[in-house]
Order: sequence, then structure tokens, then C-alpha cells
Amino acid sequence: MISVLFVCHGNICRSPMAEFIFKDMLACRGMSDNFYVASAATSTEEIWNGIGNPVYPPAKRELAKHGISCEGKRAVQLQKADYDKYDYLIGMEERNRRNMLRILGGDLEGKVSLLLDYAERHGDIADPWYTGDFTTTYSDIVRGCEGFLTVLGQEGKQ
Repeated sequence: MISVLFVCHGNICRSPMAEFIFKDMLACRGMSDNFYVASAATSTEEIWNGIGNPVYPPAKRELAKHGISCEGKRAVQLQKADYDKYDYLIGMEERNRRNMLRILGGDLEGKVSLLLDYAERHGDIADPWYTGDFTTTYSDIVRGCEGFLTVLGQEGKQ
């Protein structure tokens, strides 16, 4: 089983969008049983008294427009132990990667990457919390997830 953790700053917009978009892609391809997929935050800003906030309503609406539910998802923070639990830890932007490496204590096995590292256009996925553009974020995440699936397929053929 391949384990994947998507990571952003607060775990209420980009990383849960990536989690549920990727789960939907896997389900459509009949591959869900081969993966464990989750998401987390590098900060505690969306976690109060140990309880995480739900997915930000505009992000939830954007997913729903595409027939994807994220019901029940609540923000959680990335933990150092997650490095051993996941095969891939995928951030949304360079700042996430830096914070992930700080929390994880490094990346000796090369598990940490950015989602758009897997797409033709590399770079950061803009935070829709600030831009308000959830449509572009959705599209960028889809491109990254499709590229990631392609890379996984190529790795399986080696």
C-alpha cells in the first residue's frame, strides 16, 4: 500500500482539497485499495483545544462543484512520526516544504516534495485563503495529482 500525506499551512484549503481530489481520482480508476491518503498542516492555527477546524467553506464548495465530498475532515498537524508513516509527503508551496523539513527533522529518504513538482509547470499552488481563487487552486491541484499518478505509474514499471 502506498501512503500519501498532502500538507499545507492550515489544512483547511489546499491540502484537504488535494487529499479528496486524489482520493476521487483513485476511486475513478479503481485504485483506492492500493493507497492510504490523508492531509495535514504545518501550523496549529486551525486547531483549537486539540480539535481541528473543518474544511474552509469555499474550498468545500469548490470540491462539491466537481462532485467531491470532504465531509468529516478536520485539520490536523503534521508530526515528526509522520515521516515513518508515509511514503510521500507532498507540500503545496516552498514555505510548506521548509516547515515540513523543520517538523520532520529533515528528509533523509527523499520523501518530501511539492505537488507541482509532478506537473509540467512547477512552482507553488497559491493559497486561496488569500487569493480567493479556489477555481485556479482546484485546477493546479488536479494537474499536480495527475502528474503524481503518472510518476507513480512510471516508478511501478521500473
